[in-house]
Amino acid sequence: MASRELTSGPVWRALIAVSAPMTFGILAVLSVGLVDAFFLGQLGNAPLAAVGFIYPLTTALTSLSIGMSAGANAAISQAVGRGGSDDHPQRLAIHAVAVGLLLSVAVALGFLFSAPLLFSWMGASDQPLTEAVSYVPFWSLSFPFLVVMMVVNAIFRAYGDGGTSSLIMIGSALVNIALTPLFIFGWGPVAGMGTEGAALATAIGRGLGCTAAIYWAWRTGVLAICGDMLKGIAFSLQEIFKVGLPAAFSNAINPAGIALVTAAVATLGDEAVAGFGAATRIQSVAVVVLLALSAGIGPVVGQNWGADKQERAQAAMRIAWMACVAYGLCLGVVMALFADQLAGLFAQGDAAAYAAQYLRIVGWSLFGYGIVITTNAAMNARSKAGYSMGLSIGRIFFVYVPAAWVGALFLGFTGVLFAAVAANLLAVGAAYFCARKTKIVTALI
Repeated sequence: MASRELTSGPVWRALIAVSAPMTFGILAVLSVGLVDAFFLGQLGNAPLAAVGFIYPLTTALTSLSIGMSAGANAAISQAVGRGGSDDHPQRLAIHAVAVGLLLSVAVALGFLFSAPLLFSWMGASDQPLTEAVSYVPFWSLSFPFLVVMMVVNAIFRAYGDGGTSSLIMIGSALVNIALTPLFIFGWGPVAGMGTEGAALATAIGRGLGCTAAIYWAWRTGVLAICGDMLKGIAFSLQEIFKVGLPAAFSNAINPAGIALVTAAVATLGDEAVAGFGAATRIQSVAVVVLLALSAGIGPVVGQNWGADKQERAQAAMRIAWMACVAYGLCLGVVMALFADQLAGLFAQGDAAAYAAQYLRIVGWSLFGYGIVITTNAAMNARSKAGYSMGLSIGRIFFVYVPAAWVGALFLGFTGVLFAAVAANLLAVGAAYFCARKTKIVTALI
C-alpha cells in the first residue's frame, strides 16, 4: 500500500515530500487552462472572452471535487495518523469515491441545463455567449471523471504519497494538451470544433486520468473491498462531509467571486473581460507553488494531529507561511518585469494591455493569497473547515466583490485591480487570527 510516514523526522522534509511532486501535477493541470486560452485566442477575442466567462463558473463547480478531496484527505489522514483497524482508512476511501461520483453526476446535469442563463447573468454578449455555451456539454461529461480522480488522488496524499497523485495529474493533463489543438483547429479527417473541441479534449484527458487513478489505487490496496461495504457508512459520511461540505463551499467562494468581478469587468467591454480572463489564467499557473503547499500542508497537519503531535503541525504551518512570503515576493518581481511578454502570449491588442496591467499590480499581493489557501488547507485537515469558510467569505464578499464594483465604477479597470490587492493583503491578518483560534499556530516563530 502506498504510504509515507509524516509524523517523524524533520518537519520541512515531510512538507516537501508531499508538496514538491504536487507542484508538477498542479502545474500540468493548470497548464490545460493556459493551452485552451492560447489556442482559442488564435480564433479571435470572442472565444477568448468566452474563456473569461467559462473559467470562474467551471472553477466554482470544480470546488465540489476540491471539497470532497479535502473531506477525504482530512478523515483518512487522521485515521492513518491514529492507527487503529487496518481496513478503516480503506472503507473511508470507498465511501468517499462513491459519494463523490453521485454528487458530481447531479452537479454536471444541473450545469448542463443552467449554463446559458448563468452566462447571460454574467453579462456575456452574443458571440462570447454562443462560444461559452458550446463548451458546456463535453465539460459536463468530464466532470464526474474529474471528481473521482481528485478524490482518489487525495486518498493517495492522505497516505503521504504525493508522487502517485502528481503522476496521474500530469498524465491526464498531457493527454488533454496534446488533443486540444487537434480538436480546436482540426487536422486530416478530424474537423475543427473551436471552443467545443477544447472541452472534448478535456473530457478525454479526465476520463483516462480517472481510469488510471482507480486502477492504481486498487492495485496498491488504497481502495479495496472490506467485507460489508456499508458498514460504518454513516460515520464515514459524517467525517467526510464535516470537512467536505464547508471546504467545497469555501473553495467555490473564490471563483464565484471572480464570476461576480468578471460581471463588473464586463461593464468595461469585451476586451477588458478577455484581458482579465487571460491574466487570471496566467496567475493560476504562477501560483502553482502556493497551491502545491496548500496540497502538502493538509496531510502533514492531518497525520500529525491524528497522532497527537500538534507541535509538528504548527511548525509545518510556520514553514509554509514563510515559503508563501518568499515565493510571493519573487513572483511580484517577475510579473512586474515581464508582464507585457506574458500577456502577449494569451491576448492581443487592448486585451493584452489589460492583462499586463493586472499582472503588474496584483502580482505584488499574491503572497497573501498563498497564506490564505495554506491556512485554509491546514484548518480543513484538522476538521475546522468552518473557519476556512468564514475566511474565504470575508475575503471575497466583504472585500473583493464590493470593492471591485465600486472600483470599476470610479476608476475603471485599475479600480478592479486595487480591489484584488486589498482582498489579498487584508486576508493575511484574518488568516493569522483564524490560525490562532484553531491552534494550528501559537506564534510566528
